[in-house]
This record gives sequence, C-alpha cells and structure tokens, in this order.
Amino acid sequence: MEPVDCFCGFTPKKTNRQKSKSSSSSGSTPRSPIQPPPPPPRKRDDELMDVFSRFDVNNDGKISAEELRSYFGSIGDHMSLEEAQVIIDHFDRDNDGLLCMKDFKRLMEDDSGKVEREEDVKAAFGVFEVERGSGRITAKSLQRALRQLGDPKSYEDCVAMIGVLDSKGKGELGYLEFHQMMAA
Repeated sequence: MEPVDCFCGFTPKKTNRQKSKSSSSSGSTPRSPIQPPPPPPRKRDDELMDVFSRFDVNNDGKISAEELRSYFGSIGDHMSLEEAQVIIDHFDRDNDGLLCMKDFKRLMEDDSGKVEREEDVKAAFGVFEVERGSGRITAKSLQRALRQLGDPKSYEDCVAMIGVLDSKGKGELGYLEFHQMMAA
C-alpha cells in the first residue's frame, strides 16, 4: 500500500500493525486511521457565484432590493420593492440592507446539516409556494422557483420531485411535508 499525502504534506508511515492487518486472512482491506480530507466543494461554490451574479447586476458584490425585484420581474414574477426588502432583511446578517455572498450562501445551503431555524424554513417555503399564503407547493410553482434560482427543471422533473415528498398523494406539498424535508 502506497503512503498517501494527507494534511500539509504529512505522510503517514507504515507500521507493523498495519502490515499485519493486510496479511490477515479476513480478506478485508485495512482502513487507514487517517483519512484524507474531502475535496473542497468548488463546483457548488462556482454555481452559487454564478446564480449570485445574475442578481447582482451592478457587480458591487451585494444584492439590493431593487436588483432582487428587477430579477424576479424579468422572469415574470413581479414583487414590490417593499416585498423585496423584506426578503433581503430576513437574510441580511450585517444589517446593511443588502445581501452579500455569505448571506446568499446561507440562504441557499443547509448550514452544515443543522436543522434550519423555523423562520428560515418558512421563508424558503414562501419562495416555492404556488401563491403567497396558499400553504402549498405545486409542480408548477416548484418549476418557477427553481428557474428563478438558476436551476431550471422540466415540469415532469418537478412532478417527480413533488411525488417523492407528497405523503398525501395530492400532487402538492404542504408546509409540514416541506418542513420535514428541510429537517432531514
């Protein structure tokens, strides 16, 4: 077994214990006690930066309420400037009234596997909801929201995604089903 460079050029040395394990008759391959770190998630970061840049029209590294409103209006989902600012304020952690890339990533990612806070789940549900306050997500509303977020899917794909989570068989998701998915 070849030594593997792990952390900062550190190469674990073979020990007699490892050698004796590999010559055991169990037939299983020994596992190194030091596992190399997983590769950085560059592709996901690149995708998020691309989506972020679609919103950040003036390339200042921040998304304003006007830019958010303009983007959604350009794809047929009109909102008032006040509605756009409410969304921004909800996710804006430095209270400058704008979304920086860090705020945007927090909005888009799962926060390292932790269950999202209730208000974040409600806000995310609102993005996918068929009509604000309706309490349901349909395949069409899912398709619209994914397109707006830069991840277009076919209607059939969205029907399939809804079907996986639809515990009642109605072809739509309610808030509780959405919440369970987010907590998983």
